[in-house]
Amino acid sequence: MRDVPLNCNVICLTIPFHEGGIGVFSFRANLAIVLSAALIASPAFGSRTHRASTASRSHSSHKAASKSHRPHGQQAIEPARVAQIQEALIREHYLTSEANGRWDAETEAAMQKYQADQGWQTKLMPDSRALKKLGLGPDYSTAINAKDSSFANPPPASTIPPDLAAGFAQAAGVNR
Repeated sequence: MRDVPLNCNVICLTIPFHEGGIGVFSFRANLAIVLSAALIASPAFGSRTHRASTASRSHSSHKAASKSHRPHGQQAIEPARVAQIQEALIREHYLTSEANGRWDAETEAAMQKYQADQGWQTKLMPDSRALKKLGLGPDYSTAINAKDSSFANPPPASTIPPDLAAGFAQAAGVNR
């Protein structure tokens, strides 16, 4: 092979030919050749090399592979929780019977009336807002940051010293 001096401002590639000649291609030409080769070869690499025959598969295994329909979410309220809700509804004078731990028609009607009186929806019961207002909301007393916390109500405003109250009012931008 002989060296051919090139005067290119682009990246060039020298490729020897079988007849002894030399071919010089620019970067764009080289890129086009490589991309063409990749497109031609891609179907060979993209196909599956192993495929099970359809005769070996049975129809019963196909049904076993499909998921069975299972309802999501909570399906029923536990009896202990129902009893708590019933006691709260009795305390608020919406339920007249005793708490028995069963979510029956009377309990459902009482909760529906309670939620309607609060102006809330009555289709999904019990509503989380209703449980919170009945005093049955989440208990954070065992939370990590609740170790040394007090969950008692704050002291009445009359027990705050006047100079401290004035500082609070000044910091809040409220005139007293």
